[in-house]
Amino acid sequence: MTRMVASLSALILSIILLVSGNAFLMTLLGIRLSIEAISPDIIGWILVCYSIGFVLGTLYVHRIIGRVGHIRAFAVLAAIAAVTSLLYPMAISEIFWAALRVLSGFSIAGVLVVIESWFSSRATNANRGALFAVYQIVFYLSAAGGQLIVNIGDPANFMPFSIAAILLTLALVPLAMTRMEAPVIEQVQRISIFTLARESFTGVAGALVCGIMIGGFYALGPVYATLVGLDLARTSTFMASAIVAAMILAWPLGRLCDRFERRRVMFWVAVFAASAAGGIGVLGASNPWLLTLLVGLFTGLSATLYPIAVAITNDRMESTRIVAASATLLLSYGVGSVIGPVAMAELINLLGPKGLFLGNAGFLLVLAVITSYRISHTEDVAVKDQEHFVPAMPETSPVLTELDPRNSEFHQSPEVDEMQDELRQAG
Repeated sequence: MTRMVASLSALILSIILLVSGNAFLMTLLGIRLSIEAISPDIIGWILVCYSIGFVLGTLYVHRIIGRVGHIRAFAVLAAIAAVTSLLYPMAISEIFWAALRVLSGFSIAGVLVVIESWFSSRATNANRGALFAVYQIVFYLSAAGGQLIVNIGDPANFMPFSIAAILLTLALVPLAMTRMEAPVIEQVQRISIFTLARESFTGVAGALVCGIMIGGFYALGPVYATLVGLDLARTSTFMASAIVAAMILAWPLGRLCDRFERRRVMFWVAVFAASAAGGIGVLGASNPWLLTLLVGLFTGLSATLYPIAVAITNDRMESTRIVAASATLLLSYGVGSVIGPVAMAELINLLGPKGLFLGNAGFLLVLAVITSYRISHTEDVAVKDQEHFVPAMPETSPVLTELDPRNSEFHQSPEVDEMQDELRQAG
């Protein structure tokens, strides 16, 4: 396994640079828009354009990759992402920035499709679960690290945007120098959201609400921090703690999901996450350390709603439909990530900063009610019949769902056989 990870070191380094640069830029934009005294509702509309671009990218970027190849597509899309970060400080215009966010979301989605296709092509039935976990750990740690870079310069000038562009550009280097054969991308099939909802309404609702929570928080968390008077250091810690909490809580929640009926786990996760969000709304930033703790609890629990939703859905799916169902749940999450920033921005505009978390608490309680209703009106899947829980990650492309260990239709690529032979000879 160590050799396999070493053979993917170029991919991993590209992921670290790309994800940290993109996470840094997302937080930086929220802070800069607040400094420019743009109203929260307008900020929400600007930042939601990233999610729109990302969803479009996951749907259509495979056509670009199929036409020009992996490395060319990666180079073009990463270059677009880097250029957009340089363009932001050149003109503070709501429409201009919204257009840049669409371009950025589309390009980042495309880059992730390329990287995740390479990961998927290097997986075997024996190691794909481990590679799946390695990818997620690297992704989360890179996103958390990106938040800490916010301290590096004044968001009111151009330098932080240049640093983001440097990171996104450097992500090109490892993959451009790689000798790995490019994989073949096959478009992931989807089931319609409405069809899937008839089979697993709780799963679709959980993915949607998770998108609202996470999309709204990542877009407007920096705005909230600025409005309540947190300095740059506190803001970066505030955002980083949320990401780290999502990674840490995935394991214990997974254990609970393997021991208890999963819809009941989702119900209690929604209730406790709503309580944490309500606590933030009431207490505000009166105690920065308590705020950081509650935010970590809120985002950590909210982020687990997506893998729980995937598990609930897969328990009701034939193994041959798991990838298609997971791709549809990602689309449902994407729809939620479009709704979240706009809805929460309007609530901030109406109620002040606390509107972000009071609104989140409201959506979570709605999910708890829906889940409770479904538990009482539909039959449970027995715990012994549940598939093993896998901590699926929503901030990704449908390609990565092929690595899900529950996917019985996974087929090892010929390139993996060749690589394994090379590793054995080297050993």
